[in-house]
Amino acid sequence: MSEELRGVVVCHGTLAEALVQAAEQISGIRGALVPISNTGCDRDTLEQRVLDAVDGRSAVVFVDLASGSCSFAVLKRLRGEPSVKVVTGVNLAMLVDFVFHRSLPPAEAAARVVAAGEKSIRIP
Repeated sequence: MSEELRGVVVCHGTLAEALVQAAEQISGIRGALVPISNTGCDRDTLEQRVLDAVDGRSAVVFVDLASGSCSFAVLKRLRGEPSVKVVTGVNLAMLVDFVFHRSLPPAEAAARVVAAGEKSIRIP
């Protein structure tokens, strides 16, 4: 794949911005992730924000909740796009892994981040 994947993080409130900032701070990689919030917008506006962020590129779109407004907006617009994969239940481990593996195809990158995210969830 010649172009690196775009990561789009879509969450309620300020969560996307906080996750992106933390991933950038940990990884040292800036600009690989685009935060999108549902704050102050209706569903159509949120859908447009997501489309603008993906911008026709190959991408992995991370969403906070599997059954929330962010997820519904993303899936309505991007479900059938072969160059875009959607991952729900985003966590910081997923995003850090993603920024180091953006050269993978979308499906491979999505599977990889899900494994990384699941592996990071534990009861110590």
